[in-house]
Amino acid sequence: MVSLRVVHVDCPSMISEKNIPTIEPVPTGVARPMWSVMIPTYNCARYLRQTLESVLAQDQGSDQMQIEVVDDCSIDDPEAVVREVRNGRVDFYCKNANDGATNNFNTCIQRSRGHLVHILHGDDFVLPGFYKRLGAIAEARRDMSLIASRSFFVDAEGIILAVTERLCELEAGSREVNSFFYGTPIQTPGVVVRRTFYERYGGFLPILVHAADCEMWARVISSAGGLVIPEVLACYRSFTTNDSGRLARSGENLRDLARLNEIFAGQYSTFDREKAARRIYGIAWGQAQHFLQRGDREAANANFRYWKHCAPFTLRGRRRIGQIIRQLVG
Repeated sequence: MVSLRVVHVDCPSMISEKNIPTIEPVPTGVARPMWSVMIPTYNCARYLRQTLESVLAQDQGSDQMQIEVVDDCSIDDPEAVVREVRNGRVDFYCKNANDGATNNFNTCIQRSRGHLVHILHGDDFVLPGFYKRLGAIAEARRDMSLIASRSFFVDAEGIILAVTERLCELEAGSREVNSFFYGTPIQTPGVVVRRTFYERYGGFLPILVHAADCEMWARVISSAGGLVIPEVLACYRSFTTNDSGRLARSGENLRDLARLNEIFAGQYSTFDREKAARRIYGIAWGQAQHFLQRGDREAANANFRYWKHCAPFTLRGRRRIGQIIRQLVG
């Protein structure tokens, strides 16, 4: 078997207190609802109405549910959408400066007051029954800090493209995290975490962007337990102009996965560096081909350069390099 080049990146091999953001407890005397539905936004106002309406259709009242949009200095006026649909129930907070998706997740957590925190991207949405079903499980399984459902992947128009896999090993609740080493089997709109976990173990790692959610879900489950139900109760929107799509175009999602691999290698003894490197290699090749087929040569080149950097230099590998070079420059 030909070994891939394992890409090492400049990041801590172990998660330490100095690079995990602190989440302060809710101040004494502040009213605590059961839910905090925190909606981070950045230039996704065209989808925000559907996001808010999916939550408001399941509104449990202000004493049970905090609903707040936390904007990272968008230029498409999400506040106008909030004013139109909030019916007095949705708060809006705009940050003073844009500091990226991961830091905005941490702002959402810090501003939350509820016992259960649901971070719902401003372009994603939940399906009927999400809060009732996951809330009941959270009440019954207080030994679990993460409760999640499966999610549909949908496109810009809301058409279903795929569905997250079933995690049988987590359906009864456990601390098994091997499924997160080489993929992200649950998506953020389907995940609920107890605020007490964030207070004890900290927020999302700012050194990660595309992979910050995967690291967090593995951290929660391995430290405090997680339960993932087989029902599909959330939708994750996937398209080329959202954050994930932009990171794929530049190949930055590949470098982010390399940073995640370094962290996992330092945290989990069962993590396989070689297998993880092969995953990145495959993603890079697939993205290069995808963007080439779409006629986006700039994005194809960015992904190909990363693929070439970690490719196994076999004869077959050299031939593939030659083929794709001819396609890119032809």
